[in-house]
Order: sequence, then structure tokens, then C-alpha cells
Amino acid sequence: MATALTYPSLESVSSAGDYWHLLKPRVMFLVVFTGIVGLLLAPGPIHPVIALASILCIAVGSGAAGAINMWYERDIDAVMDRTKNRPLPQGRIQSGEALGFGLTLAIGSVLVMYILVNFLAAFYLAIAILFYVFVYTIWLKRITPQNIVVGGAAGALPPVIGWASVMNETALLPWILFGIIFLWTPPHFWALALYRHEDYVRANVPMLPVISGVKVTKNQIIFYSLALFLLTLFPIYQGEFGLFYGSVAVFLGVLFLILGIKLKFSSDPKDGLRLFFFSILYLFFLFSAMVMDRFGGL
Repeated sequence: MATALTYPSLESVSSAGDYWHLLKPRVMFLVVFTGIVGLLLAPGPIHPVIALASILCIAVGSGAAGAINMWYERDIDAVMDRTKNRPLPQGRIQSGEALGFGLTLAIGSVLVMYILVNFLAAFYLAIAILFYVFVYTIWLKRITPQNIVVGGAAGALPPVIGWASVMNETALLPWILFGIIFLWTPPHFWALALYRHEDYVRANVPMLPVISGVKVTKNQIIFYSLALFLLTLFPIYQGEFGLFYGSVAVFLGVLFLILGIKLKFSSDPKDGLRLFFFSILYLFFLFSAMVMDRFGGL
């Protein structure tokens, strides 16, 4: 009597939630939000369907870059407490699946942006994805403590993409928004790096606290926070926003500096985590104030 052959199960252990986490949704939400602000501040008209398509493409493009980043950094993620439970280190998604998923979304988001919106928006979206993957993830992340400074340009492009989606051109204001996010990124991530210092040591990632020390990192946080504060006031000088935005920008900027100074003289690692979480709220309220100032008649 013949014996039935048995084969190993080919059923995937991954879930929809695993693929969702592969997109780095918390990063995606902030990227989408700043892209929407750029879109709303652009002075021209845009059809609601085209606007929705642009926002979805920004979201998918951001998620695609996040997925490719997780594919490339799966070895680092496996040894860091903050990231060791991600789908790739846990084996719930195979590396080839993650790469294919990310590449498909990246190409698809740029093509849809080009077809439904315009070439310029698609071009900046492609630049943002490529810069994050090749310049930040593959090139700079493992070789220089300035990785997050240069790499921050990728995360700063969504307001420019949103503006270009409406205008099919750029202007000074979206590039000021780019600059604000660019200067915000180092203190935002360095505050987390101070709290997660041992993680980066184990992973051999040359974040600034690991290479230059805690004191230098804290001084750099204050330097970038001050530069950020000054840049947030520039749109008022240009006449782009009024008293409401100016009041919010000053209040948030002073609070950011106070928390940075407190961190400088603190020995409590949790102060770095507090600044990290505040920086997220800072960017949200600052950009919200821009929209409210422009459309709320404040």
C-alpha cells in the first residue's frame, strides 16, 4: 500500500498587522500630516479626488520606504530592544517578502502620483523614497553620526510634495516648511538616541551619543532647537502668517528650548524620552497653527 507523501506547510505566519507595522505607521502619520499641510497652504485649487490621491501616494510612498528600511536593517533591529519585536527579526515576514512589498509600493506610489496628480509631485516623492533608502539607510546610517542630519531631508519633503500636487511648481513657503522639519529632525531623534543609548551601542550604529558622547549631543540638541526656533519665525517676517501662528511658534519654540536646556543639565535618561515625545506634539501643533492662521482668520 502506497504511503501518502507529506509536504511542509507553505502557509505564511505573517498577518495583515505585520505588514501594517512594516510600513512604520507612526512615522507615516506624521509624514502624511505635513504633506496635507503643504497641500492646504498652496494657494491654487485642486480637485478633492486629486488631493486624496496625492495624500494616499505620500502615505504609501512613506510606508514603502519604511518597509525597505526594515528589510535592510533587520540585523540591527534584531539586537535592539526597541525594534527586536518587529516582524522581520521575529521571522513573521521573510526578508524577500518585505523587500518585494516595499519595492511594489514604492514604484506604485510614484506611478500613481505621476498619472493622477503631476510629474513634479511624483518626482519629489521618488526623491524622498530614494534618499531615505539609499542615502540614509544604506549609505549614512552605519558610517556617520551625521546620518540623521543629512537623512532628515527625506522626511522633510512631504510639504513640498503636497504643495507641488496643487501648484505643479514650488515656492519659498514649502521650502521653509522643509527647513523646519529638517532642523526639527536631529533634536527629535537625538533625544530618543540619548534614552536608547545602549541599544545603539549593541547594534554598532554610530549615533551621535555613541560617537561624540552625551554632552556633545545635548549641546547639539540646543543648537538645532535654537536654529529651528528662529526659522519658525521667518514666515511671519515674510507675511505668510499672522499673530496666531506667531504666538504659537514662540510659545512652542521657547518650551522646546526649555526642555532642551533641562535635558542638558539632567542625568535622568527619561528626560530624553520626554523631549522626544514633546517634539512630536511640537511639530503637530506648529503645522496645525499654520493652517488655522491661514484659514481661521486668526
